[in-house]
Amino acid sequence: MTDEPQAETSRGSAPGRGLRHPEPPKEVVTGFLKALEDLDVDRALTFAASDIVYQNVPLPSARGVAAVEKQLRFMAKYGSGFEARTHHIAADGNVVLTERTDVLRRGAWEAEFWVCGTFEVEAGRIVLWRDYFDWTTFLAASAKGAGRVALAGARTLFGRYKAKQSVR
Repeated sequence: MTDEPQAETSRGSAPGRGLRHPEPPKEVVTGFLKALEDLDVDRALTFAASDIVYQNVPLPSARGVAAVEKQLRFMAKYGSGFEARTHHIAADGNVVLTERTDVLRRGAWEAEFWVCGTFEVEAGRIVLWRDYFDWTTFLAASAKGAGRVALAGARTLFGRYKAKQSVR
């Protein structure tokens, strides 16, 4: 096998198939994260190998593009936004490490928390995606997001009450 990008035309353009990405591993990872930010699951999956392994440590791994696709589609369906603020990214051969702040959104709710990610890229496709984060930080960010939503709701109700009182 050569290092040249190759078309996998016999398998079509379904998730995890199609043209391999000729970019260096770091560019593959940034392209993948950008597709996730756009909530474009189909585009994100073009960066995934058919045998990709995805894990949010310490949760169980999703193995294979179909399992990863299911998780990404769930995120896109129930989330209204995702942002990966990359602070540092480093590549050594086919391994890419990221230090990021991920932001999850659903309506007015938002949670931002730090994540360190490890990606392994082979033949222009991600074969391993493992994210590490602190559950306490994630839960605190989730509670903070819920508090902001509750406060915004209370302000709206108070504003309506105040407007109603001024009409009297």
